[in-house]
Amino acid sequence: MFDLLTAKFEDLFYKIRNKGKLSPNDLDSALREIKLALLEADVNFKVVKEFIENVKAKATGEKILESLTPYQHVVKIVNEEIIRMLGSSSGGINFASRGPTIIMTVGLHGSGKTSSVIKLANFLKTKYQKKVSVVAADVYRPAAVLQLEDMAKNIDVDVYSENNSDPVSISVRGVELFKKSGSDVIIIDTAGRLHIDENMMDEIANIRNKTTPHQIYLVLDAMTGQEAVNIASSFNMRVECDGIILTKLDSDTRGGAALSVYYVVKKPVKFVSNGEKIEDFDIFYPDRIASRILGKGDILTLIEKAEKVVSEKEAKRIEEKIYRNELNFEDFVAQIRSLKKMGSIDKIFSMMPIVNKSKIFKKVNLDDSHLSHIEAIINSMTVDERRKPHIINGSRKKRIAKGSGNSVTEVNKLLEQFSKTKQMLKQFSGLKGKFKLPPGNF
Repeated sequence: MFDLLTAKFEDLFYKIRNKGKLSPNDLDSALREIKLALLEADVNFKVVKEFIENVKAKATGEKILESLTPYQHVVKIVNEEIIRMLGSSSGGINFASRGPTIIMTVGLHGSGKTSSVIKLANFLKTKYQKKVSVVAADVYRPAAVLQLEDMAKNIDVDVYSENNSDPVSISVRGVELFKKSGSDVIIIDTAGRLHIDENMMDEIANIRNKTTPHQIYLVLDAMTGQEAVNIASSFNMRVECDGIILTKLDSDTRGGAALSVYYVVKKPVKFVSNGEKIEDFDIFYPDRIASRILGKGDILTLIEKAEKVVSEKEAKRIEEKIYRNELNFEDFVAQIRSLKKMGSIDKIFSMMPIVNKSKIFKKVNLDDSHLSHIEAIINSMTVDERRKPHIINGSRKKRIAKGSGNSVTEVNKLLEQFSKTKQMLKQFSGLKGKFKLPPGNF
């Protein structure tokens, strides 16, 4: 997500990075480029207009034209304004002080609502150790209830459903049942609907009135761009949403919906769904998103992901081997497997604080299958070869190449890059010892 904006900002900042001072024309030119970048990213025009005005006012007020480090001032101001555009407070959930927390989800057809319900249930269950139950109130879409039940089985979550065509009564009885059974969180999965369909909008208003949910989340498809603002406004007018779940962020390189919806509707983005896996669901952090948009990476999220797949004991062991320059291929393949658990390599790469990431990205092979390719070569080595890479001579390379279905050139390339990796990993050992990234040119 935000690839388009990140590339634009990186190009802009590169131009002004080494300028001793900025002239008024330089500032106007930079603001014009920022404006075009935001519009191209499908950000709402009113949002862009106010954003540019605020940046210009701050830039003039802080006298960055007279500063010896104008680049740093411009980045600071733009960063602050992006955070304000996204909503200054982090997402997450507000649990009820007494009894179960009731959450109602609403949204358009095809917005990814049912998948988001399951992802949210899994998130609350694993992160907060809550007993989560789901009420299946989508009686219109064929097989919607079966889909929900099948997905819920995979995460061991109970689902209430009926052979009934009245979503309101289903919701009421489901909530009452789960209240009695001791659920901590009850999520009502309503049917997708058009925001211009009065009867369907009346229906979710009735469900809200009868079940009195503590939180109402609007599920928005990030790829709807500026239209997301109109959709959010319509749903908010009818049921007073408490927050937004943005879906399909992994498919949207522009990010216009994320950058527009809070600023216009004044409802915070609570969660984001950024992949097909059930674990691809996170709390929305405006400051982290702003950092990624500006090409500065997202180290905190990277560390959190790493902590889920690498134990503290294993991280310490690897860190010590790195410092002693004793890392071998057995350690390396273990790191590759951990990397795969954290998500796709391009997502992880986007979180790294690397200058001109977008340009590097074009030159680098970041296909996940390439990691499997590397793993195949390592698996073709003997135990001694994996533990002592220096013993791999010409004849061994031929055998490894043949066993893995590769050329000797590919084996040589891996050996050379592995040597560079051992040095490179030292640069990242400060990330709480939790994650060691293979070099970008793999």
